[in-house]
Amino acid sequence: MATSLKNLSQHTQENVTDISDKKFALVVAEWNDEITSSLYSGAIETLLRYGAKKENIYRKNVPGSFELTLGAQWLAKLDEIDAVICLGCVIQGETRHFDFICDAVANGITQVGLKYDKPVIFGVLTPDNQQQALDRAGGKHGNKGDEAAITAIKMLGF
Repeated sequence: MATSLKNLSQHTQENVTDISDKKFALVVAEWNDEITSSLYSGAIETLLRYGAKKENIYRKNVPGSFELTLGAQWLAKLDEIDAVICLGCVIQGETRHFDFICDAVANGITQVGLKYDKPVIFGVLTPDNQQQALDRAGGKHGNKGDEAAITAIKMLGF
């Protein structure tokens, strides 16, 4: 469904599991901090709303979205971590750099989840411009951080 037709923060309650004893690691890119900070806030609010304990939520920052994969791997290999949520934002520019970064990050995050057999969630915005990013980080299209957190919760209930 086209984003223009859907608020990303609207979701069903299906497959929502008890997460009161689950531990979450959030890996947050520092690049595009205005956006990633908002994504982080959305994710935290959702985790807490669904029963996660504040002391069971860990945040680690990485320089940019490209580094999310290695940060996620370092956290996913820890037995005590139940799910990893990766939050970043790569805005289209004038060069193909955008394509290489987005492809590497998407594939890398997928591989980390498969390697460690636990939810590793892709909460990375890939907008054409700053306004589209703002619209998806708490603006008119909701908050992708919220969506990433509910995805982690639902995957833990799979």
